[in-house]
Amino acid sequence: MTVPAPGLPARVRIHEVGARDGLQNEKTAVPTEVKAEFVRRLAASGLTTIEATSFVHPKWVPQLADAEQLFPLLADVDAALPVLVPNERGLDRALALGATRIAVFGSATETFASRNLNRTVAESLAMFEPVVARARQGGAHVRGYLSMCFGDPWEGAVPVHQVVSVAKALLDLGCDELSLGDTIGVATPGHVQALLSALNEAGVPTDRIGVHFHDTYGQALSNTFAALQHGVSTVDASAGGLGGCPYAKSATGNLATEDLVWMLDGLGIETGVDLAALTATSVWMAEQLGRPSPSRTVRALSHKE
Repeated sequence: MTVPAPGLPARVRIHEVGARDGLQNEKTAVPTEVKAEFVRRLAASGLTTIEATSFVHPKWVPQLADAEQLFPLLADVDAALPVLVPNERGLDRALALGATRIAVFGSATETFASRNLNRTVAESLAMFEPVVARARQGGAHVRGYLSMCFGDPWEGAVPVHQVVSVAKALLDLGCDELSLGDTIGVATPGHVQALLSALNEAGVPTDRIGVHFHDTYGQALSNTFAALQHGVSTVDASAGGLGGCPYAKSATGNLATEDLVWMLDGLGIETGVDLAALTATSVWMAEQLGRPSPSRTVRALSHKE
């Protein structure tokens, strides 16, 4: 039954991260052709933004070492296909293949910046500056990921003002949008709204913010609803609930796209996604990975069938 709630966006753009953020956390590499088919099926289900891969050094993320082989296979996919780039070398590789949407991945905390990027927060921003500038000059859309926005496994709770400072710095570099990451899944709804309000007060408009929640403590959907109440209309999710973070051991799976769509459908919020087709895609991908999907909605709907 569709029962709208007042004050929510009429439409939400789902930024699907399963093919990149999901598969990078797998213990073994998924064959390139399987990845390509996964992206095609995701697009066929109605998802319009699908993060395809990451142009990082294979040493750091061996599961995505086939970026050069994968991206050309997706030329006929009718969806925006952002790719993650860590530095100018990664940008060169992505642009050479015709990528038009790129993302950089920063941290709100020093410890995670050191472990993930081997740099301080300031040094990582300096590394991103020419990447963002060159991408923008070439007409590419740039997303800035900001991880550890709510808690850090080494530093604990992350002060709101600290997150706001790094978020503004990313946008000042020229990022078109910002994705706030709850990398270890410790956020709660009040914390979400407090951070969003603080960003607004600092001059960051809501329409440039997306949210990226992990479901470690079962809070991803409630946190998403809090963000929707604030006016956020871009939500990151991963088909089948795939993924985590290879550099933060307490990070479990992303918010499952099917769970998100079930909630949004019930609220009468448009996504353009066919839930049955998306569920079938995640069931298929789970078979490729040799284990059941962690998504509650996938399990519920596939069990019915």
